[in-house]
Amino acid sequence: MQAGKEDRSLGELFGQLTAQLSTLVRKEVDLARTEMTQSATRAGRNAAMAGVGAAVVYAGALAVVYAVIVLLATLGLELWLSSLIVGVVLAIVGVVLIQRGRDQLQADALAPKRTMETLKDDAEWAKERTR
Repeated sequence: MQAGKEDRSLGELFGQLTAQLSTLVRKEVDLARTEMTQSATRAGRNAAMAGVGAAVVYAGALAVVYAVIVLLATLGLELWLSSLIVGVVLAIVGVVLIQRGRDQLQADALAPKRTMETLKDDAEWAKERTR
């Protein structure tokens, strides 16, 4: 026969509270691990975007170099001018991609927000249970 709430000793109540807190902490650690994995995945994606932007800037630089080479080789306006325009456009696109990736990397907080919120709730719950 199970004792009622009033019949349990302080030791039993403390033991039950300890077991519940232990379970709660394990679940919070699992939640933090999941949240950190999601944050790391987002950070990896954003870093890849910055890497792609860098590759596009590199292609733009190659086009600008090609334009200078053609200019020096032929001294004609049309060929180098078109190469220069393409190079500048590619460089601008690359810079925009790099800035966007960098900004998103900075905007993503790696701290597990939901876990921190639930830990605060858990602390409040523990305070209420010990009263």
